[in-house]
Amino acid sequence: MIKIFRKIRYDLLSNGQTSKYLKYAIGEILLVVIGILIALQINNWNQVKKDDKILREYLGKIKSHTQEDMRMLDSLTKYRKNIGNLCKKARTAILDKKEEENLLLLMGCGSAFMEFHFKPNTGGYEALKNSNYFGKINNTDLDSLLIRYHRLVDDISQNEGSYNGYLKGQENYLSSQFDKSLVLATAFLPPDSLSLRATPQSEYIEDFKEYTSSASYRNVINLAAFQFDWMIDLYGQLDEVGENVIREIDSYDN
Repeated sequence: MIKIFRKIRYDLLSNGQTSKYLKYAIGEILLVVIGILIALQINNWNQVKKDDKILREYLGKIKSHTQEDMRMLDSLTKYRKNIGNLCKKARTAILDKKEEENLLLLMGCGSAFMEFHFKPNTGGYEALKNSNYFGKINNTDLDSLLIRYHRLVDDISQNEGSYNGYLKGQENYLSSQFDKSLVLATAFLPPDSLSLRATPQSEYIEDFKEYTSSASYRNVINLAAFQFDWMIDLYGQLDEVGENVIREIDSYDN
């Protein structure tokens, strides 16, 4: 092809057709420029395709992690609802001074002493933030949703941390005031095996009465009755934002 162009230029100059040569030269330059522009455009198009593919991979991880978070939120919500409802009933029994007839209910509220934490998987989001592709979602609806999502994650962490911190303090105090061997035996051993022990059933019951009537135990019941509703509300908000994050990520593939 280059040899053909050279021959054309040579023939035009040899025949003294200078004006035609100039026009041809300009046309050739324009063809070269157009070729370069087309090559650049194709290169840019390929780069955009490559960048979009990598971005979708990051977003795919965020979507997967968000779905994992939502499954965890569902489990935590069910747990806190069940325990919160027990604690509300126990609180009513305490206010009505009906602890004697609701001892099993008060015993069941011991599960409010179990520590549960929402532990989101933020790996995908952190990886995207630290990459060169984060700018592609900057100031978009997805960006706003992810910011809100992780603010709620922080709110939940603070709320759970507050509850669990208070829990440890009350539990440490109870451990220093009570021999919990009978309480723990009643909680974790089958009734049939307890009946074989030398300790009479009445002693287990009296031990539990004393334990559940302590201020520290009842403080945890009252706190769970109030604070679990707040936690559940935060879980619900995060779940809703998570659904929107997933929908927004799905829109990138359409």
